[in-house]
Amino acid sequence: MPKCGSQVILCDIPIRFDTYVGCSHACKYCFASKKTDISAIKIGETPKALTTFIEGKRPSETNWCDWNIPLHWGGMSDPFQPIEEKVGNSYECLKVLAKSQYPFVFSTKGKLVATDKYLKILAKCNCAGQVSITTKRFIEKFEPGAPSFDERVEMLHKLAPVVKRLIVRIQPYLPQFRKEALEAVEIYKRAGVYGVVVEGLKLSKKKSPCIERIGGDFCISLKTLKEDFTAIKAKCHDIGLKFFSGENRLRAMGDSLCCCGVDGIDGWQVNKANLNHIYFGTPEFTPGMVMTKTGAAFGSLNQTTIGGRALTNNDFKSNMVAYAKSSVGRSIYGI
Repeated sequence: MPKCGSQVILCDIPIRFDTYVGCSHACKYCFASKKTDISAIKIGETPKALTTFIEGKRPSETNWCDWNIPLHWGGMSDPFQPIEEKVGNSYECLKVLAKSQYPFVFSTKGKLVATDKYLKILAKCNCAGQVSITTKRFIEKFEPGAPSFDERVEMLHKLAPVVKRLIVRIQPYLPQFRKEALEAVEIYKRAGVYGVVVEGLKLSKKKSPCIERIGGDFCISLKTLKEDFTAIKAKCHDIGLKFFSGENRLRAMGDSLCCCGVDGIDGWQVNKANLNHIYFGTPEFTPGMVMTKTGAAFGSLNQTTIGGRALTNNDFKSNMVAYAKSSVGRSIYGI
């Protein structure tokens, strides 16, 4: 079943769907690999679980969501990594999504998604796409098991005509690749991309003097990121691309608070009841968010049994407002 965890307080598309557990890309910075052996790839969510969610049969973790919120497909594992060619679990889910016309955003580095079989079914879906690309040197150094820069640019050209919007994720961004990132956005524009989302690298340990601690992560300093994001945003606007900030501390720099870049797609409604919109915009709470026992998604943010139970029994809105007022929520945004 699609899941909603700690990202609920930060993200406009917080409900993730993963057709695999584990990943063969072997990216050296991967946050998922910190908690588990991601080389042991298994089937994750199934078409049956996806159908159940689409039909509105939602467990306590997502019962606050009383509309067809777009799913984020590929939050913890790439849905189009090489194992998909043998197993086909993602393709079977695409059949469900094409038939139901349920909105979704897929995130991938896998070149399988740009083959004829997948392009044909994606063209029948109500979807947007995200392809993660940083720079050629970054990919060669930090993503040894993933397709090359040139292969991913070719993917962009093929995907752009068949999805509602195509976004490039420059994630994780490192300042030493700024010049190459600025040059690359012109390549993305020529490929038919709608915009780029940029987010700085986060580490579990401090390894550089330009790193600051934000919550449980060590992040690139705000001063450095703001300078670089300003330059990248200006370049994007000069050539007609949208710019989105995946960096919480600089979320308001984006052309939308929805850093996935899908807000405004006809018929889509993202979640605007989170810290981004409380701090930087106008939050919008739905009727389902004020019902009791809709706060289970917040349980992962509190590891104590008593605290987790209390959050679950609360309504979604009360929990979100409480986090917005807390030092925990404000520290994530450097407020």
